[in-house]
This record gives sequence, C-alpha cells and structure tokens, in this order.
Amino acid sequence: MTGTAPTAAASSLPAGGPHWHAPFAERPVDATVTVPGSKSLTNRYLVLAALADGPSRLRAPLHSRDSALMIQALRHLGATITEVPGDGAYGPDLEISPITGGAAATDTAIDCGLAGTVMRFVPPLAALRRGESRFDGDPHARKRPMGTIIEALAGLGVAVSAPDGGAASSLPFTVHGTGEVRGGHLVIDASASSQFVSALLLAGARFTEGLHLEHVGKPVPSLDHIDMTVAVLRGVGVAVDDSVPNHWVVSPGPIRAFDQRIEQDLSNAGPFLAAALATGGTVRIPNWPAETTQVGDLWRGILAAMGATVTLDSGTLTVTGGHEIKGGDFDQTSELAPTVAALCALATGPSRLSGIAHLRGHETDRLAALVAEITRLGGDAEETADGLIIRPAPLHGGVVHSYADHRMATAGAILGLAVPGVEVEDIGTTAKTMPGFPQLWEGMLAQGTTAEKDAAGGTQH
Repeated sequence: MTGTAPTAAASSLPAGGPHWHAPFAERPVDATVTVPGSKSLTNRYLVLAALADGPSRLRAPLHSRDSALMIQALRHLGATITEVPGDGAYGPDLEISPITGGAAATDTAIDCGLAGTVMRFVPPLAALRRGESRFDGDPHARKRPMGTIIEALAGLGVAVSAPDGGAASSLPFTVHGTGEVRGGHLVIDASASSQFVSALLLAGARFTEGLHLEHVGKPVPSLDHIDMTVAVLRGVGVAVDDSVPNHWVVSPGPIRAFDQRIEQDLSNAGPFLAAALATGGTVRIPNWPAETTQVGDLWRGILAAMGATVTLDSGTLTVTGGHEIKGGDFDQTSELAPTVAALCALATGPSRLSGIAHLRGHETDRLAALVAEITRLGGDAEETADGLIIRPAPLHGGVVHSYADHRMATAGAILGLAVPGVEVEDIGTTAKTMPGFPQLWEGMLAQGTTAEKDAAGGTQH
C-alpha cells in the first residue's frame, strides 16, 4: 500500500509523471558530495532553544519538511524564530527567542506531519504552557506508536485527551497545559522508540523537580540517539546522570542559550556513500566530524564490512567500492537499515539485519516495505522477528514504492544505480529530511566518472 505524500514536497516531483526514473550508472561514480544539516540535531536544538534562558542561534540548520514542522510547532507554543543570513549552502541561519511564561492561556493546533520528533518532543513543551494544544498529523502519523509519551505525561500529572474527550492512545490528542510540570520519578516502557526517552529528557530541566526517568521492558532501540540527546543537554549546561543503565536523571535548572553550528546529516550521507559500492566508484564527503553523536558515523564500519575501502583524512570521508558488495550480519543499523538493505540486495552473499524490530513503527513499517520492494524487483528477502534476511538474486527494473517514507525512496535510488529500469514512486517524500534529493543525486552522477578522470590523468583508484 502506498503512503500519503506530504503536500509540502510536491514541488520536488519531476515534471511529466508521478514516478522518478532512477538514474542507472553506466560507469563508476567519482564525486564529492556535501549534504544538508542533521535533522536529529536541528530539531533537538530547536526544542532546547525554545526552552532556553535567552535568545539562541542555529547556524547551517536543516531546512526540510520535518524541521519546518518543528519550527511551526514551536512558534504556535510562543517561541519567536527568525531566519537570518548565514554562510551555509543550504539556507539561512535561525535566531530563536524562547517561549515566555506567564502568558494568558491560549489554545493552539500543532501539525506533526509525519515527523516523529515533532509528535513526541513537542507535547512535553505544550504541558509547560497554559492552554490546550491539539496534536495531529498525516494519515500514517495516526498509526505511529504514541502511547508511551501520552502515558508519561499522564504520569507527570498532565491531562491528555482524545477528540471525544476520552483517553488518548495515539494521534490526534490534546495536551491540557497548566504552565508547569512537577516532574520527579517516572517509569516508562520506551522499547518502541528511543524518542520517548529523548522527548522527556529535553524538557526535564524545566520540570519543577527535574526528572528521574526509568525504563522498564525490552531494550530501548537506537541508544545512540539518546546519547545524542544527553550530549546536547550537557552542552547547554543541563546536568544529566546516565551512569545507571535504563535510568536518566535530569537536574532542574536553566537551559543556557547557545550559538550552535549543525553538523551535516551523516545518515543522509549514507545513500551517496552507498553509490560508491553500487557502482564500484568513489564518493567523498567533506567536513566529516572527527567526533560525533550521530548514528551515521557507523557508515565507516558498515561499508568497510561490505567490501569498501574507507578512509577519513583531514575531515574528508572517502569510500571506494570494491569488485563486489559483500553480504554479512549487521546488528542495530537503526535508521541506516533501508540503505544497508538496498546494498544487501545487490550483494554477492546472504545478509542478516537484526536489532531493528522498532522500524515497524517508523514512517511506515520499514521491514515489511523493504521485503515488498526488494521482492518486487526480483530479490529474495524475508522478515524475521527483529529484522531481515536478504539473499542474492538477480534483480530487474520496476517501480519502487516509497510509502511516504524518505528512506524507502532513497533505497530505490540506490538500487536504480545498479539495476536499469527502476522508477521511484513519490521521490518528493525525500524533502522530509533532504530537500532537493533528486538534484543532489543527479549532480553526484554528473560530476564525472572514475574512468573519464583516469583517462584525463586525474585521480587514480
């Protein structure tokens, strides 16, 4: 079943039809690519800026559908966010004046789109203001797991109701804010998404008693994202104790205003790096951080395990594909899984992806979607309890459905490099986190090829 496309991305669709003809690589790619800022970092810093003790500035933030929805949500809650000229290639900087307390109670409506960070990070902020905040989003957003954050707010004494006035368990719902949240010890089951933990930690310093958050249940997925949240909190002066597993203690106190440059999105760099393996070429990503909390830094190990040569030198990550793509066992690939799965479908040996059961609750059920689309192109893939098994099989052209999921769309683009005749339905959904993806992708291929540069006496591989 095809998901509903976000209307804000419609302008990204190419003229002449709903399907994007994924470029087939006639030769090895040889390109240098810079991608926009990190969505995870942009939206975390936006939330903290809205709660800070003074005006803040974000430099080179991501400008995408998800970040636009976050900006809109924070403005509805009372923050002032202004675009100012920046020095980045991907749009203006942002100046943010925080939400001010003491205002008269007002009601507002928050459009979450399909952004997990908006639907999960913003409700605790809504509880800190006076008035009703109604949350809703795209049709598929109503299917995404939300019970934990709703139950958590109830446990903190915040009233949350469904449209009929009864108990809420998913979007749409209304947060009835009183202007303060007491905080204290809270026990939740965050096994469906690490975002439940991050959402509460980001606001915890503004709770009257701070927050002692305890997780019980199956392991929390994507712990790297929680580590990111803890790191950004500490960077703005918030005391966080995470020394005991499954416990996070946030001390009450101010959130220091900041001036922060956003790293480029290393997860979104993945499809471009994957192009090096899919074509047997070379892709370079400059400004790769030496140290980072982004899960996308795992690309260095993953792609090396798949047979690529991977080097990080003077801030530039260079990936060169080998004569084959190797299959293997990949654990906890998190949001990188669709790109990894696309490469596994092109590999010469079998692969197993595990530790990613939570992807069933993302923009779409990514495990079912990956199996359906790989199989649609002639591949051999099946679901397991917590992941995928993908075996070598000859692929053919066809339409890859995106399910309104940006990472499914980019997975289709990767397959199209190696398989002629691949089309991607709703490539515009990539604007969720990477506006202009089709142009970036085609620009990568247009930079030249390894064979052409070698013939001209250029870079040798």
